[in-house]
Amino acid sequence: MGWKFNPNEITITNIPIKLSRLSPEFENFRIVQISDFHLGTWFDKSALLHVVSVVNELEPDLIAITGDFISYDPSGYAHFLIEALSQLIAKKAKVAVLGNHDYYGDPDIIREVLRTSNIHELNNQVYPVHINSSQLFFAGIDDHIAKKDNINMLIEHIPDETATILLAHEPDYADISAQTGKFDLQLSGHSHGGQICIPYLGSIYLPPLGRKYPSGIYNINGMILYTNRGLGASWLRFRYKCPPEISVFTLHVGQKE
Repeated sequence: MGWKFNPNEITITNIPIKLSRLSPEFENFRIVQISDFHLGTWFDKSALLHVVSVVNELEPDLIAITGDFISYDPSGYAHFLIEALSQLIAKKAKVAVLGNHDYYGDPDIIREVLRTSNIHELNNQVYPVHINSSQLFFAGIDDHIAKKDNINMLIEHIPDETATILLAHEPDYADISAQTGKFDLQLSGHSHGGQICIPYLGSIYLPPLGRKYPSGIYNINGMILYTNRGLGASWLRFRYKCPPEISVFTLHVGQKE
């Protein structure tokens, strides 16, 4: 891995997840998560189109995008994003949250991209997915670094008995979300998995709110957290021992405690 993005190095990570509050109607429900394109640095239009093709081949029930669509100024990339993201295909829904870099640029442009691409932005909101008479809730917290999160607004609309999956750009937000008891699974990005991982030393740089839970799966007070390594790079256009990732979650009904 080096200075030039290589789409062949993307890892597809398959993660089976058991949720005790999951309705049997959602057994084998498939979620594909992508994150941190950082369009404009390293990751370009052709790379994004390749990712869209791979995601569609996975035949997801739902696509979850966990922020940082661009690195800085989105104005020159909005049309590329729309062209690519509008081609994403999910059986039930496409949902997303913004990340801190989306706020460093112009979040209104990113929001218009999502609307035009038929992707639901979960801006401190809840989105129910229905199968017959059963529901699975997807909630999204707006970016915590940008101080736009409002978790109280979310939990007011989530019943205790319904399985709920939270999209939160920064993984360390799990220390807040897990305390509510409302969320069964949190999907995050932000950290890029460390991006440069030195054997025996680990990551040489992790961003704020991406240091405690930088990559992979965790259990925090009964809530599962998965931190996706992301696809792009921001100021440091390089990855080492930390390949870009598409994560695929297959949901299963777990035992109630």
